[in-house]
Amino acid sequence: MTSTVASEIGAVAASVEKKFQKGRRVLAFSEYLDLFASDPTRFSRDASRYLRDCFDHYGTVQIVRPWGNFTRYKLFDLPWEEADATQAHHALVGQEHVQEEIYRSLSNFVREGRPNRLILLHGPNGSAKSTIVLCMMRALEHYCTLDEGALYRFNWVFPSNKTLRGGLGFGKKEEAVDSLTFARLSDDQIDAKLLVDVRDHPLFLVPVSDRAALLDRMLQSAGACRDDGVRDWCDWILRGELSHKSQQVFEALLSSYGGSYTDVLKHVQVERYFISRRYRVGAITIGPQMSVDASERQITMDRSLSSLPPSLQAIPLYEAKGELVDAAGGILEFSDVLKRPLDAYKYLQLTIETGEVALSQQNVTLNCVMMGSANELHLDAFREHPEFPSFRGRLELVRTPYIRSFVDEQKIYDTHVVPHIRRHVAPHATSMAAEFAVLTRMRKPSTDKHPRALSNALAGLSVVEKMDLYATGRVPERLEPDAQMILRASVREVFEQSDSQSIYEGRIGASPREMHVVLLDAAQSPVYKCLSPLAVLEQIEQLCARKDEFEWLQEDTQAGGYHDVKLFRELLFGRLLGRWEQELYSASGIVAEEQYDDLFERYVQHVSVWTKKERIFNKITGEYDEPDEGMMREVERLLGVKGSVAEARGQMISTIAAWAIDHPEQKVDSHNVFAPHLRRLRDAIFADKRAEVARRARDIVVLVRDDGVGLESSRRRAARTMLDTLAARFGYCDFCAADTASTLVRKRYSDIVV
Repeated sequence: MTSTVASEIGAVAASVEKKFQKGRRVLAFSEYLDLFASDPTRFSRDASRYLRDCFDHYGTVQIVRPWGNFTRYKLFDLPWEEADATQAHHALVGQEHVQEEIYRSLSNFVREGRPNRLILLHGPNGSAKSTIVLCMMRALEHYCTLDEGALYRFNWVFPSNKTLRGGLGFGKKEEAVDSLTFARLSDDQIDAKLLVDVRDHPLFLVPVSDRAALLDRMLQSAGACRDDGVRDWCDWILRGELSHKSQQVFEALLSSYGGSYTDVLKHVQVERYFISRRYRVGAITIGPQMSVDASERQITMDRSLSSLPPSLQAIPLYEAKGELVDAAGGILEFSDVLKRPLDAYKYLQLTIETGEVALSQQNVTLNCVMMGSANELHLDAFREHPEFPSFRGRLELVRTPYIRSFVDEQKIYDTHVVPHIRRHVAPHATSMAAEFAVLTRMRKPSTDKHPRALSNALAGLSVVEKMDLYATGRVPERLEPDAQMILRASVREVFEQSDSQSIYEGRIGASPREMHVVLLDAAQSPVYKCLSPLAVLEQIEQLCARKDEFEWLQEDTQAGGYHDVKLFRELLFGRLLGRWEQELYSASGIVAEEQYDDLFERYVQHVSVWTKKERIFNKITGEYDEPDEGMMREVERLLGVKGSVAEARGQMISTIAAWAIDHPEQKVDSHNVFAPHLRRLRDAIFADKRAEVARRARDIVVLVRDDGVGLESSRRRAARTMLDTLAARFGYCDFCAADTASTLVRKRYSDIVV
């Protein structure tokens, strides 16, 4: 056993050493110059370019929403953590427009040469502001481990007298060592090593007066060029200078070596470093309770550095420290920045403007992207402050509202909450929470400043209809076809209607954090063995009783059901019953769903031929027949068509034509184009089988709760088959299926004798 463990440790050791060497972790300055020359653009990036390249590295995907098409940056999906399910809950759901705004700001920083504004994410509590920054930090942590994201800094190394042929002494040049570099000396061969905590770029060792020419020659030699409309070199790499400590060491060495720049560079050890939130390297979050600052200390007073050469011990060396220094090369996040008194961050105005922070002995050049978060109440108060106009020019305000699509909201709960629940999660449990949360965020649409046709369509838009419009693009079936078409084409206009208002849609409503607690509490219900949607609705009712605690519960109700939380619960329960009934019908096997799909497909084909006054090809006889008038009349009866049949058929063909114009070269998809028709057809067919489905629902309850006592064997088998189908197709277990069936028997089938 011991030998096996030892061999395992040996294999690990070999792997670590191989990765260390392959990763080029420690380099001499000359070796680093060769590496830099191989790709000058990559190794000269400041924090804003590095972060933007991190966005680009993980790529993008186009997201289609009812209110428009957006670019989603894959880094927010944390793709490198896909194999680790425990990390999945850190990913960001939705907020593509915020991602686009952040990328736009970073691109502007790149064009301007440095990050000269603070990106301030503002929105209600729980709108994913911190999650957005966390994803970016996690992306940097992974990106810096790749060859494309390698980062380097340098340290000063001073060999021991035993290592030297004579002794350093900082005296005669002929006493210098024979080696070309001290970078790879082992610990027992050196007396002292000075770490450069501010992470000066190794090229800062090249004088500013010579640096631009050197960079241009390297870029030309590498055959590289920029085609993105930005300058070749950022301000940080062009004009950045050594920190106080490094500059003092550099000058002392240069003097001791009689001006030999080559001998000075022997003491330079370039090392690769990695961004880390845990160790506060390049990814720093400052809470509102912390005092934000940078400071410095005199390190030559530290006894641990007593091994420095005497010439350096006589020079006061100062090193900078603090959050602004720790964040160098990455992101500095000011969490809830506006909760602090103004004096606590007033210095940021000048710091952001100049790119430097002034200390007693030096001005430290900053190299980090500053981001902050604030809720709307604090931002509103800040806007009224006399200092706000002077700060505004140094802020990139990025609004981060609550999500308004229940499809995305449900993904939040399925991703962030469900993994923490140790019970089976019944179908529709998280959707009840998501739909309720989104309903509380809806605001009654304004009919002003719109064309009359759109205003008329918006006038009676209920809160549920608006929610469905945002989530799926579904327009109310009660509207006339022309009004449906206008509303469907104007979803983005409706979605952005309140953006210019202080109380915008998505600012007020139930927070995902509150719904998180609702779901966890519902999962502990003693009444249900699963996380049941019924338990969720019960917990929502309890939440709504706490009116004094939440702003969204204090909103006045408006026509259309807006802000009416009691109505929300009734509507959600009705929608839940409808979904349950549909799933029960589908699982019963009494009528195969393909049958009414095929029936409607045949109907559309015959109507198309009928309107053209043509005949349809009969595949069985091989002849052309007249359209089947009997079949068309039967489908129209099931669809509830009233009035002129010819007009209804003509409208159907117009709908197909309109869809074809918007989707050229695509086959007509009946499920999308005629979704309302298919629903009506399905409901009409199932209505004839209502009694049979009610009987099977009762049988399920008896089978699960009473072990099938009193059921005939045929009915027992049918109930068992139905339970298995509900499990396979919709994710039910026996217990939540019995809860579903029992509720439907009481609420929908109480009038049926079985």
